[in-house]
This record gives sequence, C-alpha cells and structure tokens, in this order.
Amino acid sequence: MTYENLLLSEENNILIVTFNREKALNALNRRTMLELNHLFSEDAPARTNLKGIVLTGAGDRAFVAGADIKEFLEMEGEKGQNMAQYGQDTLFLIERFSKPVVAAVNGFALGGGCELAMACHLRVAGEKARFGQPEVNLGIIPGYGGTQRLTQLVGKAKSLELCMTGEMIDATEAHRLGLANYVVPAGEEVIMAINLIEKTATKGPIAIAKVIESVNAFFEDGVDGFAYEIKAFGETTNTTDFREGATAFTEKRTPKFEGK
Repeated sequence: MTYENLLLSEENNILIVTFNREKALNALNRRTMLELNHLFSEDAPARTNLKGIVLTGAGDRAFVAGADIKEFLEMEGEKGQNMAQYGQDTLFLIERFSKPVVAAVNGFALGGGCELAMACHLRVAGEKARFGQPEVNLGIIPGYGGTQRLTQLVGKAKSLELCMTGEMIDATEAHRLGLANYVVPAGEEVIMAINLIEKTATKGPIAIAKVIESVNAFFEDGVDGFAYEIKAFGETTNTTDFREGATAFTEKRTPKFEGK
C-alpha cells in the first residue's frame, strides 16, 4: 500500500510513524484508518528486525485531534457501528502488536486521537499535550474503545467524568492520573519515546512479547490472566533467550538475545 497520510521513517530499527494531515490537526479520516490498519496488520509485522514503533503527529499543535467530523455526518445506525467496529479492530492491532508501540503525544490527543494513544503500550506527553474524549459535544460517545481503555487507565469515576463532560486535561494531569507515562518538554516527545524503545530492546524480545500478551490478557473477557501468565512463563523458559539470559546473569555479563 502507498501511504498518503502516514509518513514512515526507520532509524536504528525503530519505526517512526507520523500522522501527516497537519492542516486537519492530523484527524483520523477513513484513508488514515485504512493505512493504519494495513501498517499494523501487514507492513510492521513483516519488519522482523523492528525494536518498536513510535506514533506521533505532524507539526506542533496536534498528535491526532479526533476523527474527521465531515465523515461523521454520513453515518447512521449500521454505518456508525461498522465505522466503530473497524476503528476498534485497528486499535486492537496496535494494542496486541508484539513489539513496544509508544505514542509521542505532541499536542491535542482528542476523541479518536486519545483512543489511539491509549491503544499504544506507553504514552509520552509533551508539555503542550492535551487529552480528552469530547464526543458528547457532538451528541455521540467514543467508539474506538475510549470508554473502555480510559476506564482501565484512570478508573471508573474519572473516566465517567471525562467522557460525560468532554473536558480536556493537560499533560501534568494526564501523568497524575496514569494516562501518560512521562511528561517531557515540548519537542522532545519522540526522543523520549525512542529512548524507551531502546531500553526495552536490551531485554529478551520473546519476553517483551509475552509481557504484552499477558498484561492484555487481564482485560480480555473470559480469559484468566493468571493462567495465561503461567502458560506464557512456561513458554519463555523453553527459549534460547532464557538460557542466554540466565547464563549471562551468572557469568556477570550482558546477555546477547536472539529472539529464539
């Protein structure tokens, strides 16, 4: 697929993805969602040497400031459900990706943009970042998993407040609530995101993938997260990486993981 709204660059095996609709504050239209789905379902999984992925927005005003409202006016009933379903399916691809995905939030992360950031494994917020689920101002609700992931991250009471009032919160409040992992000076979001991925890249890649799977299992309906962890733990002990990591520890040296 040729990407029109996503800019991709790879640095030291870290893929940096920039939402490139600056005039529209990088809003998520149909084309962008199609490209994002393709990126995480086909493109990124084929890049086997990736350490991780950074998502950010073009310019200094917005990460992703929601969805394309003009397209919303075309929705009605079943069309709206189909749109929400595709959005959720796409964000699940991000949440379940086997390598770390970090949102470098460099401005507004509203509506679909906040939902996108929450689907990432980690979030780095610049000082100018603003988060919110303002859908009620349009007479609708979040549809890409916002009511669920926001509740997971900040708790029921605060999630209800933010979703019912539609109010924005700044980076400091997002960090206090646990929505953002870090707050950094404006312009340093991507740098911090890369640093986090480089840190995880020194660990066993199979172990990182199993951590992602096991933490996600906690929120899966009908899945016993503790049982899933036991299974995943057993799988990691049967890897070459485990033997290397344990041996390196006893020999007091840096392990050389191969992802096997």
